[in-house]
Amino acid sequence: MQKIKVLHIIKSLGRGGAEMLIPETIKFHDQSRFEFHVIYFLFWKDEMVNPIMEAGGKVSCFPSSNNIKLLQQFPKVINYCKEQRIDVIHCHLPWAGFLGRLVFFKTKIPTVYTEHNMQDRYHIITKTLNKFTYNLQSLALGVSDDVTKSINTFIKPKIPIETLLNGVNTNSFRRDPEAGRETRKKLSIPAGAIVFGNVAVFRFQKRLVEWLQEFKKIEEKNSSAYGIIVGFGPLEEEVATEVKRLNLEEKVSFPGLQTDVKPYFSAMDIFMMSSSFEGLPIALLEAMSMECAVVATDAGGIKEVIRNEEDGLICKVEEWTKLSVLCQVLINNPDKLSKFKKAARKRVVSNFSIRKMVDELEMIYEDLAAQPEGK
Repeated sequence: MQKIKVLHIIKSLGRGGAEMLIPETIKFHDQSRFEFHVIYFLFWKDEMVNPIMEAGGKVSCFPSSNNIKLLQQFPKVINYCKEQRIDVIHCHLPWAGFLGRLVFFKTKIPTVYTEHNMQDRYHIITKTLNKFTYNLQSLALGVSDDVTKSINTFIKPKIPIETLLNGVNTNSFRRDPEAGRETRKKLSIPAGAIVFGNVAVFRFQKRLVEWLQEFKKIEEKNSSAYGIIVGFGPLEEEVATEVKRLNLEEKVSFPGLQTDVKPYFSAMDIFMMSSSFEGLPIALLEAMSMECAVVATDAGGIKEVIRNEEDGLICKVEEWTKLSVLCQVLINNPDKLSKFKKAARKRVVSNFSIRKMVDELEMIYEDLAAQPEGK
């Protein structure tokens, strides 16, 4: 049987949620039936290149220094599709999506786009381009019901829109107590500390300054509280300034960008998210799979994952100052903390596994590949 050739198109291969899903899903796909290719453009963001190749994917970079030059690469992408006999294109994130729609317009290769964000959160240029180009593809997938609803509300497309929830490799993301102890030791965190964590790109929607402010309230009442924030991004300087202002240099560690975040999750007790908006964050699912209790705002898909008081504790986005209060509830009640750690993993294993996601993707790829050209 001839393999279905799927081409993923994405702007970069740094350590973002959408980027990390590509090697993780490729690992689980039936590679006797599917062949995977990946094209990216920002050559300096390449952390996921080796994991993709190790998983069995083929990676090509068409170097582009900005979004306009990225779009200008569409003739090269078309040639690649013809040379490799690509059957299905799968685009991720807006600018790769715009390019993919140009390719679809020219070639009619069935194209699916995964939407990771709410439409009203995009820049006006992105929203406008989305509105005028969304029908130039075969199918769009929202990573949460909220994301799917925002597509239908703001764009009202004529193409099919479905929800495909993000998943995580629950076999790989398992808590490792020894790795957790070693990580705490490396970061000079005492063995008996209660550790609060986050894994995020340092962008405004993650509200890491507010995260620090809430952590400060916790730390003032609990000398054993320590923090770990893994990642980097454009607001690093702002975050560093707030750390100094709050005098948290000795209490919050910043290990920077990490290809392997599992040792850090293993060191955390509570995964605290202060986000103002989200799609369905991969870091949240990873943390839950590794038995971190969750305290978070109900931004976007978070409220579809966390059932308050059952899988974790959540508050409204605008009530983020309650995060420290909710965390204090768990500090004061170790049994409840332990309960939510176990409940978090159970929730992900049951409803957000990568296996479930991949099974649904394979059906989508097969359906698209079987469509008459251009449908």
